[in-house]
Amino acid sequence: MSLLSWLDASRRRDFALFLAARALVVFSSQVQTVAIGWQVYDMTEDVMALGYVGLALFLPVVACTLPAGDAADRFDRRRVIVLSYVVQCGGAAVLAGLALGGIRDTTPLYATLVALGAARALSGPAQQSYLPLLVPREALSRAVAWTTSAFKLALVCGPALGGMLLVAGAEVAFGGAAVAIALALAAVASIRTSGRSAPAGVEEGSRWRRLVLGVDYVLRNKVILGAMSLDLFAVLLGGAAALLPVYARDILEVGPEGLGAMRSALAIGGIAMAVALGMRPIERRVGARLLLAVAIFGVATIVLGLSTSFLLSLAALAAMGAADMVSMFVRQTVIQLATPDGMRGRVSSVNLLFVGASNELGDFESGLVAAWVGAVPAVVIGGVGTIAVVGIWSWAFPGLRRLDRFADAAPPEPVAPAPLSDRPRGL
Repeated sequence: MSLLSWLDASRRRDFALFLAARALVVFSSQVQTVAIGWQVYDMTEDVMALGYVGLALFLPVVACTLPAGDAADRFDRRRVIVLSYVVQCGGAAVLAGLALGGIRDTTPLYATLVALGAARALSGPAQQSYLPLLVPREALSRAVAWTTSAFKLALVCGPALGGMLLVAGAEVAFGGAAVAIALALAAVASIRTSGRSAPAGVEEGSRWRRLVLGVDYVLRNKVILGAMSLDLFAVLLGGAAALLPVYARDILEVGPEGLGAMRSALAIGGIAMAVALGMRPIERRVGARLLLAVAIFGVATIVLGLSTSFLLSLAALAAMGAADMVSMFVRQTVIQLATPDGMRGRVSSVNLLFVGASNELGDFESGLVAAWVGAVPAVVIGGVGTIAVVGIWSWAFPGLRRLDRFADAAPPEPVAPAPLSDRPRGL
C-alpha cells in the first residue's frame, strides 16, 4: 500500500508541504556550502580558513542541539521550525549582501555562519519530531523513506546547482539560497497540523532536568541505544569517504572527474534505495535487517579499499550508499516509534548529536589511521571493524536483533527518570 493511500486530503497536503520544505532547506544549505567555501578561499587562499568555516557551523550544533530538543518538546514544533527558517533566510541574505559589497574581511562571514549553525541546530529536532504528527503511525515508515529520499536528492542537486549559480557570482548563489529558504518558510507556515506534542508523562522540573531526560531515555531504551550507537561506531570505523581523493588521484588515477563520479555513486546508491523503500518499505525482521545492512556496508568498504578497478569501486560505493540508506531508514523509524511524543524532540536531539559526531570524527579517524598505515589499509581496517561492531552489537543488544516489526518498537509506559538530586539544577 502506497503512502498516499494512508493519508486523507488534509494530511496529504501538509506532508507534501513538509517534504518540499525539507528539500528546499537542504538544497539551500548545500548551495551556501559551495559558495562560502569558494568565497573564503578566494579571499584568503588559506586552507585553514576553510577549516574555520566547518568549525563555525559545527560548534553551535554541539552547543544548541540538546536545548533545541527541549524547545521542540515544550513549544509548537511548527513554530520552532518557522523561527529557525526566518533566521536562516536572514543569514543567507546577509551573506549575499556581504558578497555584493565586496567584503574582504572573514570575521563577519564567520559570525553569520555561527548564527546559521545555531538556527540549523534549532530546527533539527523539531523537524524530526514533527513528522510523526503529520502522518498516521502505520504510515510513518513510508513517510521516513520519502523524506529521506528528498534529503538525499537535495544533497546531490544542491552542490551542482550551487556551482552553476556561483558562476554568476557569490551574491547570486547566496541570494538563490535565501529564496529557497523563503519558499521553505512559506511552505511550513502553510501547514495546518499542530506541532504541539503530548505531555511527556513525567514531572520534568528544572531546565537541566528536562535536558537530561532525553539522554536518560536513550540510555534506558536498549533498542534506541543500540540503533544509535551501531550507526555511530559503524560510521566512525567505516567512514572511507574522506579518503576518496587519495583513491581518485593516487590509486585509481581517475582525477577530479573520477572523484566527482565516486561521490555521486554514494549518493545514487542511497537515492535508489530510498525510492525502493518508499515504494516497498521493510516490514518484518527490521532489527536483523538493520544489522545486515551495516554488515554489507562493512563488506563494501573492504571491497572499495582493495579495489584497483574504477568500475568496481563505483559499484562498492553505490552498495555502501544503499546499505547506509537502509540503516538510516530503520534507525530513524525505530527512534520515532519507540519514543513517546512528548520526548521525541529531546531524543531526536541526542540522535543528531550521535550523527554529527560520527560524521566529523569518522573523517578525522580515517585521516589519522591513513597517516599511520596508508590509505588502503585504513579503509580495509575500517570495513573489518564495522563488521566486528555488527557482531558485538548483535550480542550486546538482543532486543534490537530480535525486533520484528516497527510496531513492536512502541514506547514503554512512562517511567520516572533516575533521581537527579546530585546533578546541578538550572543552567
